[in-house]
Amino acid sequence: MILEEFLSNVPVWRGDTLLLGHRPRTLPTGYPDLDGLLAGDGWPGSALTELLLDHYGIGELGLLCPLLEELGQAEKPVVWISPPYIPYAPALRQARIPLNSMRWLSPDTVGDAAWVAEQCLRSGSCGAVLFWPKALNTKILRRLQLAAEQGECPGFLFRSRAAATQSSPAALRLLLQPRPQGLGVELLKCRGRRPGAGICLAV
Repeated sequence: MILEEFLSNVPVWRGDTLLLGHRPRTLPTGYPDLDGLLAGDGWPGSALTELLLDHYGIGELGLLCPLLEELGQAEKPVVWISPPYIPYAPALRQARIPLNSMRWLSPDTVGDAAWVAEQCLRSGSCGAVLFWPKALNTKILRRLQLAAEQGECPGFLFRSRAAATQSSPAALRLLLQPRPQGLGVELLKCRGRRPGAGICLAV
């Protein structure tokens, strides 16, 4: 009884409830069905999101286009770190993404790329960070997650599907697969939701 009285008077998270008055910041995805899959909240606004896929070019950037357009119009810089291909300016313009808010960085080494991503996330000056890491370990992932929380910046990691078997501190993990109708999105990890749910989006 004493323990129950104590817990009722201090902000202790019990696992199935959110702290009173505390709700993580989120950003709309621009896709109502995807927002619904993510517990109606959207992208984590101060955390990492992992997008896991077999190969690039299946529509993964289409998931982020509404967010990139919104951030660009708000003149919040979006940093692209080590993308596998040079960002194609005409396609970005066609998606109504302001080019003057996009920043493209290509560090020489894997370690430099992770360091740059961490600094950008922590700086508090970026609207979002998009990162295509060639290799990540748990320690680096934790540093990136902490940096995203401290800088209140969403970070998006594009990783191989094989990484799905590894543990991760990321707030959100999505498995992406091409489908005849569009892009298949399966929920692997999401705060407040059970894994396994999925949808198909036309992106």
